[in-house]
Amino acid sequence: MTELLASIAATIGGGFFGGMLIGYAIKKIIKIVAIIVGLFFAGLTYPQYQQIVAINWDKISGVSENTVSTLANATTGIPGFNIGHNTAALAITNFGIPLTGSLSMGFAIGFMKG
Repeated sequence: MTELLASIAATIGGGFFGGMLIGYAIKKIIKIVAIIVGLFFAGLTYPQYQQIVAINWDKISGVSENTVSTLANATTGIPGFNIGHNTAALAITNFGIPLTGSLSMGFAIGFMKG
């Protein structure tokens, strides 16, 4: 009985801290990417403001929309990402619910604190 309790506690604790680290790291990466993209667009707008270059913002908007739609379509091809195709692989084991619950809670807290 104590081995089972210790195993469940390790699963919950490990999942929580793992999720917290993943959430924290993802938020930091998103912040860095947002800063780089913001500086890039600021670097584009300054020469346009000074009338050094002329930038076709409609073309940039179209390219970014195409890129986002390509990324959205690419995620459907990732095995296991599209839940509708593989329901047998989603069978819950004895530790599936505590691990998933603690991992998601840790991810949420890590993402908020990051």
